[in-house]
Amino acid sequence: MKKSTKIWIGLTGVLLVALGIVCICNPVETLFASAWIIGLMTLFSGISTLIFTLNTQLFLPNSGTRMLSALLQIVLGLFFLAHRWALTASLPVVFSVWVMVEGVILAVDSFDFKKVGFRGWWCICLMGVVAAVLGCLGLRYPADAGMTLSLLIGLSVIFSGIAHFVALSGISKVEKFFKG
Repeated sequence: MKKSTKIWIGLTGVLLVALGIVCICNPVETLFASAWIIGLMTLFSGISTLIFTLNTQLFLPNSGTRMLSALLQIVLGLFFLAHRWALTASLPVVFSVWVMVEGVILAVDSFDFKKVGFRGWWCICLMGVVAAVLGCLGLRYPADAGMTLSLLIGLSVIFSGIAHFVALSGISKVEKFFKG
């Protein structure tokens, strides 16, 4: 895999962790003042996922789920950038759904890493399940736009970012498996 693709994946992980910390530290401001930043990061994450999918679709069998995730993130990012004030009202629900879907996709993808012998596959799976559960909790309490929801969203995004780092470390194992 190209070094630039690995850099994109790592950068996505860093941005997701940073976004999660911002959500936790600024609960009210997260919902009202950061719609543009969230839209930009979502778009960036979608582009990164799309690049990763296009570069790995030959040797990772579930590339369809990653492609769907990438396209949904790109569309969501563009929507966020175009309709920032609408996002403020819908952010808790939209973000919770995104984190839940992303968590399920990460959990499913973890089994591809297991097939090639990557010992950290369970960490990707665990992070995916935790992100999915936290996304569900965010959907359960959409009216609470304060600290609780921002904490749930922030932790979910941090787990997704950590899972990207673990997946990045497993990529070399996948490459070795298919080369050798």
